[in-house]
Amino acid sequence: MKICYIAGAGEFTPRDLQPKDGDFVIAADGGLRALEKMNIKPDLLIGDLDSLGDHPLPGGVPLEKHPVEKDDTDTGIALAQGYAMGYRAFVLCGCAGGRIDHLLANFQSMARYSKMGASVRLIAPEYDAYALTNSSMTLPHRPEGTTVSIFCHGDKAEGVTLQGLYYPLEGYTLTSDHPLGVSNQHTSETAVVSVQSGTLLIVQYLSKEV
Repeated sequence: MKICYIAGAGEFTPRDLQPKDGDFVIAADGGLRALEKMNIKPDLLIGDLDSLGDHPLPGGVPLEKHPVEKDDTDTGIALAQGYAMGYRAFVLCGCAGGRIDHLLANFQSMARYSKMGASVRLIAPEYDAYALTNSSMTLPHRPEGTTVSIFCHGDKAEGVTLQGLYYPLEGYTLTSDHPLGVSNQHTSETAVVSVQSGTLLIVQYLSKEV
């Protein structure tokens, strides 16, 4: 599946940022700087450009400029653009760290597009985050003891099943006001998370040393 990569201005890691033919790379405002350090030329620069300041804009890169006073974040606008172009797999880089309200906004945007049928992964220096709606996923392999937290996004998530984790669940209902799924752990390298109805936000750390 072709991937739409979105680079934001937050804490950046180059892990798994390897666009191939057919993939699409969007620099969301200040994410342009991180891409330039990696010698990756974006296919589109998008946002209000407040994070770039006087930074020179790259030649030959289409620009979609938005006003500072708008009804979405730069990351949200980039997701909307990629979705409108037909992409259904998204990887968000540089979209964590910094202001907690922007991270929460990115989690909300991830949940929104998950509900619209997209797969969305956020890559942070110490963890990966996923949105999962009415589906099942096998998490990437991690060492035994690695922390995984699962949260309900929305009122409730029904039929939640967790396999390969220290605290398993079978057909459970998680709610948004009880963080039952926080601080679980891998008991094997492979773990599977399923939800029959609703949306989950999954945070999987890279190792057990967190």
